[in-house]
Amino acid sequence: MNDKFQLIADFIRTSFKSDTDFIALHEPKFNGNEIKYSNDAIKSTFVSSVGKYVDEFEEEIAKYTGAAKAVACVNGTSALHLALLLGGVEQGDEVITQDLTFIATTNAINYCNAKPIFLDVDRNTFGLSPEALKNWLETNVTIIDENGLKQSVNKTTGVIVRACVPMHTFGHPCDMDSIMDICNEYGIKVIEDAAESMGSFYKGKHTGTFGLIGVVSFNGNKIITTGGGGILLFNDAELAAKAKHLSTQAKVPHAWEYNHDQTAFNYRMPNINAAIGVAQLEELNNFIARKRKLSERYMDFFQSIDIDFVKEPVNSQSNYWLNAVLLKDKEERNNFLEFMNVQKIMTRPLWEPMHTLAMNKDAQCGDLINSKYIAERLVNIPSSAIIL
Repeated sequence: MNDKFQLIADFIRTSFKSDTDFIALHEPKFNGNEIKYSNDAIKSTFVSSVGKYVDEFEEEIAKYTGAAKAVACVNGTSALHLALLLGGVEQGDEVITQDLTFIATTNAINYCNAKPIFLDVDRNTFGLSPEALKNWLETNVTIIDENGLKQSVNKTTGVIVRACVPMHTFGHPCDMDSIMDICNEYGIKVIEDAAESMGSFYKGKHTGTFGLIGVVSFNGNKIITTGGGGILLFNDAELAAKAKHLSTQAKVPHAWEYNHDQTAFNYRMPNINAAIGVAQLEELNNFIARKRKLSERYMDFFQSIDIDFVKEPVNSQSNYWLNAVLLKDKEERNNFLEFMNVQKIMTRPLWEPMHTLAMNKDAQCGDLINSKYIAERLVNIPSSAIIL
C-alpha cells in the first residue's frame, strides 16, 4: 500500500513543482493588482467599512454571478447569519441542512436560536440530497396553507420548518432545481451556503442565485480571498437594502446624527479587504482554468491507479475548490493521511459529520447512509491554482 501512496506523493510533487518541502492544501495566489489596490485604499485613508472598493466589489460580484445585488460582510459566517434572519428564521424555528458541511453552516443556525435538522447528501454532488429532503418532509411535516401562504409544521415538535440550507461542497453544485421545487412545494425558504463555490455554475446559473439568498466566503483558503470576508447574493434589491442596513448597525443615514432604528450588527467588510477582493476577482477566471486543468490531471492519474476521484456533477461547472479522493475504507483513509502528512504534503479528512458533534447531540436527523460512507473515506488533496 505504501508503494501506491508513494506514487501519489511523487505525482503531487511533480504537479506542483514546489520550491519548498511543504505543499499546502490550498494557498492564496496574489499575482495581480492586490498590492496596488490595497495601497490605494490606504492612501485614501478609507480602510474600514466605507470606501470605493466595497461598492466596486459588491457591484462586480453581482455582475459576475448574475445576482441583482450583493452585500459584502466581514466573513461568510456573519453573512449566513444575516441571510437566515432575513429569511425569517426566528428563535425556536427548525432549519434543514446537510449532515456533511462545515461547522459555520450549523453555527449560523444556532446564532438565530433555531434548531438544525441534519439530512443526507447525494453521492454524486456531496450536497443535500433532494431524495432525502423529500422523504423527510413527506414523513415528518404537515403543510398549513393560510391565505395562500404555505408553512410546514413538524408533526412531532409542532415547530415551523422555516428554511433549508443546502451547501455546495468543495465547489460542486447541489441539484438546485430539485431542491427548489421541493422547498417551494412545502413553503420553505432556501438559503444557499455557496461559501466554497465562487465561480461554480449549475445549468449555466451561478450558485447562490437560486434561493432567496446565497452566501459566498472569501476566507484565505477560498478560490479568491479578501483575507477574511463574505458576501450575500440577492435577486431582490429591496431585501439587499435591508441586509446592508442590518450589517451597518442599522444606522439611519444622516450627515452627522447617530440614530439607529433597530438592534443590528457590525458585519460590514472593510474597504481594504474589498480592495484585495476586487483584484482577486480580476484573476478568478484564470484561477478556475488552472484549477480545472489540475483536476483533469488528477482525474487521469487516479483512474490509472483505481482510486475514486471526486468529479463535478452532471449539469454543473465546478470551480474544483478542493480536490478529493475516496479511499476504500476508514483504515486506508487514515493510513493515507498519516503517510502524506509525514511527506509534508497537506491532506485533510472531511469535517466531522454535524450530528456527531456535542452541541448537536439532540438534533433531529434523517437517514445518513451516504454521509457516513463519505466521511469515513474522503480525503482532500492539494488544490492550489498552480500553473501546469
